[in-house]
Amino acid sequence: MLLGEILTGEQIVADLGAGDRWEVIDELIDHLVGCNKIRGEDRDAISAVVKKREASMSTGIGFGVGIPHASTDLVDDVVGAFGRSKRGINFDALDNKPVNLVMLFLVPQGQFQKHLHTLANIAKTLHDSDFRNSLCGASSATEMEQILKAH
Repeated sequence: MLLGEILTGEQIVADLGAGDRWEVIDELIDHLVGCNKIRGEDRDAISAVVKKREASMSTGIGFGVGIPHASTDLVDDVVGAFGRSKRGINFDALDNKPVNLVMLFLVPQGQFQKHLHTLANIAKTLHDSDFRNSLCGASSATEMEQILKAH
């Protein structure tokens, strides 16, 4: 799945408050609860599975991008939230640089191919420096949504 297929404007956080990768995971999961994309009672279990995956290896892929993700039986379809940090987040990224753009996504348990294809598409899309610069320079979540949908 592509970013524009996963995200709506309500799933975008234009100014993350988190200071590290663990806080940003919680912030984006809380955001998904707030916009009714995941159930509140599933929040802690989803946070735990994403953090377990993140602890095994950072999803900070470089270029200021982090893609925390996990499979869980608590979602029926791919669900995600996108966040931007203007100051940068310590994500233990491969290039040791702060992360400004974070795409958290969840895939239903057992959908391995969908998980791999979604991850690959997101990584490929966010590898485009012009696209990343456009997202970083956007004035609002609405403008970020328009950039995501147009790409």
